[in-house]
Formats: sequence, C-alpha cells, structure tokens
Amino acid sequence: MNQTQTAALDIAATPYANEIGYSDVNPFEIVRQVSGRTLEIRALHTERAEWTPDVHVGGFCAHISNQRDQRWAITSDPTAPVFRIRLGARGWRDSNGNRFSLTAKPVKFYDFNF
Repeated sequence: MNQTQTAALDIAATPYANEIGYSDVNPFEIVRQVSGRTLEIRALHTERAEWTPDVHVGGFCAHISNQRDQRWAITSDPTAPVFRIRLGARGWRDSNGNRFSLTAKPVKFYDFNF
C-alpha cells in the first residue's frame, strides 16, 4: 500500500493483518482504525486442521514435502491483547519492528522445514 493512500484505507476490504516472519505467517484481525496510519489489532486463534504432513528423512531431522498444503482453523479470540501497528516508510510495523501485511483473509503458515 502506498503511503499516499492511507486516507483511503478500507478496513472492510482488508479486515486482517498478517504478521510476516522470516518464513512463518501469523493472522491478526483489525479491531479499530485509529487514524490513516495507525491500526489496533489482535491475534486470531489458530488450530491445525486435518492435514497429514508428508515426512521424509533429511534436513535437521526431517523434511515436510507437502507443507504448502497445510490447513488451519482460524477463529477470533476476544481475549487476545490489542496492540497498535503503524504505517511507516517500510510498511506496517508494530513497536517491536515486526512486519504486517493487510489482507482480505487471514493466513497462517508454519514453516516446518526451517
């Protein structure tokens, strides 16, 4: 998202903020838009849904060849703490520098092969 577009931020179209780790992705929901450059978010509850890892010998202890097929049940968690992310020159970040991407659907990905 371009910084000049912050005033036109449409939370209804992108109600989720996914935290982008090195290779993992964790879902958060937008609770409130404080300003064009500040959002309040909270973590979503995730549980691994039906999915059987295809494990092969290799890597540190094993290699999961079908990790891109993993499925997660993602639900809202009203008890999760709410915190703020802000839009800066390098995108959406929290106070610790963690990166976030605004999306239309929540995404959870765990890199079993890291």
